[in-house]
Amino acid sequence: MAEKLFSEFPPVPTAQWEAVIQKDLKGADYDKKLIWKTPEGINVRPYYRAEELENVRKAHSAKTGNGWLIRQDFDAREDVGAANRDALDALNKGVDSIGFRLKKEGLSAGKLDALLNDIDVSAAEINFKGACCASVELLGLFLKKAKGDTRGSIDFDPLHRLTLHGAFCSGEQSAFEQLKQMVEDAKSLPHFRTVGAGASVFHNAGSTIVQELAFGLAMGSEYLHRLAEAGISAGDAAQKIKFTFAVGASYFMEMAKFRAARVLWANITKAYGEKEDTSAAMKIHAVTSGWNQAVYDPNVNMLRATTEAMSATLAGVDSLEVLPFDKPIRKPSVFSNRIARNTQIILKEESYFDRVVDPASGSYYIETLTDAIAAEAWKLFKQVEEKGGYLAAFKAGFIQEQIKASAQKRDANIATRRQILLGVNQYPNFSETAGSDVTLETVTRAPKACVAAAQKIAEPLEEYRGAQAFEALRYATDKSGKQPQVFMLTFGNLAMCRARAQFAGNFFACAGFRITDNTRFETIEEGAKAALAAQAQIVVACAADDDYAEAVPQIARQIGDKAILVVAGDPACRPELEAQGIKKFINVKSNVLETLKEYQRELGIK
Repeated sequence: MAEKLFSEFPPVPTAQWEAVIQKDLKGADYDKKLIWKTPEGINVRPYYRAEELENVRKAHSAKTGNGWLIRQDFDAREDVGAANRDALDALNKGVDSIGFRLKKEGLSAGKLDALLNDIDVSAAEINFKGACCASVELLGLFLKKAKGDTRGSIDFDPLHRLTLHGAFCSGEQSAFEQLKQMVEDAKSLPHFRTVGAGASVFHNAGSTIVQELAFGLAMGSEYLHRLAEAGISAGDAAQKIKFTFAVGASYFMEMAKFRAARVLWANITKAYGEKEDTSAAMKIHAVTSGWNQAVYDPNVNMLRATTEAMSATLAGVDSLEVLPFDKPIRKPSVFSNRIARNTQIILKEESYFDRVVDPASGSYYIETLTDAIAAEAWKLFKQVEEKGGYLAAFKAGFIQEQIKASAQKRDANIATRRQILLGVNQYPNFSETAGSDVTLETVTRAPKACVAAAQKIAEPLEEYRGAQAFEALRYATDKSGKQPQVFMLTFGNLAMCRARAQFAGNFFACAGFRITDNTRFETIEEGAKAALAAQAQIVVACAADDDYAEAVPQIARQIGDKAILVVAGDPACRPELEAQGIKKFINVKSNVLETLKEYQRELGIK
């Protein structure tokens, strides 16, 4: 039956498809209309076919299934008893991997006892993070409790600490001496990783996918190199390294990133003399994006985390932490932890994402993306190696320069709405104001310095959230005691005036201004009179371009200096209007962030 069916539909060559597309474009530029250029510089075509795979090395998962561990992390820096209770509760509700965030000084034997009270270290994966300065001591304490089949990790990751703080805990030499000790001391625990490679820091500082992958691999390569110098084989070293990557919003690109990571790590371990088998396969822990979370309209964070979790699990990560949706605002609540946990449970128990090995394998699109990301990341990785490896490149400022440039581009794209953050720079919640949990520190880049400037040997990266600039803008309005009213003076063609009003409403609501919308006024006089009666601070003319030349000067005369007049759009008559003193226009090419800052200054909001 199948053979007969296919015989009735002869294959259509690519040239024929392209001819039809060119005809439909009617002379428009193919590349500009249909090719998407990613922030990584990769050209994404509108469709892919089997022939695309002829020159692509397909990425294969080293895993025999697609099962992953559902991880949830708990803050044990102040109250180990509360962290223990929360972890036990999570373990009883579907979590099979727990993480504890500790102070950099680690904890005492007594506190470790309290932290792990009633927790079976063989039943779930146990992970410790944040105690980089006391990892050797922590491992020694944990070894007394661990069993041969204990799974988990201690993220001894001196390069991550250098990256985030600009300094090692106790000097460079000591850090790499401890690296060897962490590997050797944990030989009795074959399933316990003691070296971390925290690549998520790059993502959360604004990097591209290619940069996160390349610099994360460079971290891992630096550790392999240092351990090889200490007499530890690449295979033994690789089996003790766990990579932590963030997973961002670019659904298919993130899938391809994780798949490319395994291919490239296999290449690196092979270069160090390890055979190409599963013994040195990359161990990947993924965390949903902190950079992508927002303070305003935080429920949208649930949607962001869901798609991010789908990307990671379909790509075959070994464990995943979904960040609670209210994490940027407050200590996560019982509800938000439950939602984060259940996001993964649904993907397993209802969507069966764990039932298929490497679901993306064979997809023309994803295989091509995987190959393209791998190629670009390898180029950047080799640049780092040519500079002497990760440590040398970071000390020289190369990595910081690369990521800073990418972060600036991402910030500019958000400011101009080339990149949309739902609820932040597009479709904000008009009625929302900052709650008591939201502070100036929450919405601004104000990291606490935990390393004295004199101790720094390199400039650290700064983690932040992409929404912060808009959040600071809106927070200033919320806390100013003012809420400027923006009045939509709609007239003329109904479809055009409504479209312009919706655009302008979303535009000004991003700054927390109060929006007064109107369906349509029959006359200019009626609209201007209503705007003055409403005592609006800003009046936006909303109509078709052809109506503006005559109507906008009338509006300007009627409202005078009682309100700021803004024109929605970029009409051909703009020079004529500007000559008459009408200077303010908003359109899709506007820098939303900077434009709104100007209106705040004009309205006395600081």
